[in-house]
Amino acid sequence: MPRAWTPPTGVLAELVAAAELRAAALGARPRDGSAPPAVPRFVAALRGRSVVVIAELKRRSPSKGAINVTLQVGSRAAEYAAGGAGAVSVLTEPDRFGGSLDDLREVRGAIGLPVLRKDFIVSPAQLREARLAGASAVLLIARALEPARFDALAAEATAMGLDLLLEVRDEAELARALAVPHGAIGVNTRNLETLAIDPSVGARLLPLVPRDRIAVYESGIATRADVERAASHGADAVLVGSSLSGAPDGTVAVRALVGVPAMRRG
Repeated sequence: MPRAWTPPTGVLAELVAAAELRAAALGARPRDGSAPPAVPRFVAALRGRSVVVIAELKRRSPSKGAINVTLQVGSRAAEYAAGGAGAVSVLTEPDRFGGSLDDLREVRGAIGLPVLRKDFIVSPAQLREARLAGASAVLLIARALEPARFDALAAEATAMGLDLLLEVRDEAELARALAVPHGAIGVNTRNLETLAIDPSVGARLLPLVPRDRIAVYESGIATRADVERAASHGADAVLVGSSLSGAPDGTVAVRALVGVPAMRRG
């Protein structure tokens, strides 16, 4: 029997609570009547002969503190694209990561790659604003969301034309994510409640992702050897944040990670 879901604790609980407050404020605003822009598909961009690099933009994080507080997201996203990134992830959480929805809009205008809104999504209002800002996909974190809410947000996002990155860290969460008909599966080796990284999580869970679903290795990727390790566990893509956002040159940093052959998951 799957273990019962319990509300998150630690850092994740704080981030979810803050997201709830922001989402409540959004819910009080009238809906934007603008037509959402056409965007490239996120999940389709993650399957290839080589492990795809999802290059992330973030100024700081709870685990590392300041990473690159003066980061210019549009120009850095263009560097990522020039280096061979297959998609770009934009941290839009303002308090602990220093991001904003304006960052996502700027990135959407700067590159033609799929753009992921990476945030603590708890409300359909956040899905609407992501779609209108030009996101191709959103992140849904299984640990952060009660199962019925996780399923409902996944369905609403799909109905809006958003792709999904469904983040898990154990077998029970993986089962929940695989029950969603569409979406890439993100295996996060970082425990968002304690901020500790455990690479064994990727080694254990990635081989369990069926071949017809995209598997993304999240957290702890800094070198080509890290990408090769993720590939050996069956990753189709890697999401790389701090090491790229903090690099002097985004093009050079991404180019050092791309081209690792993807391996079939058995």
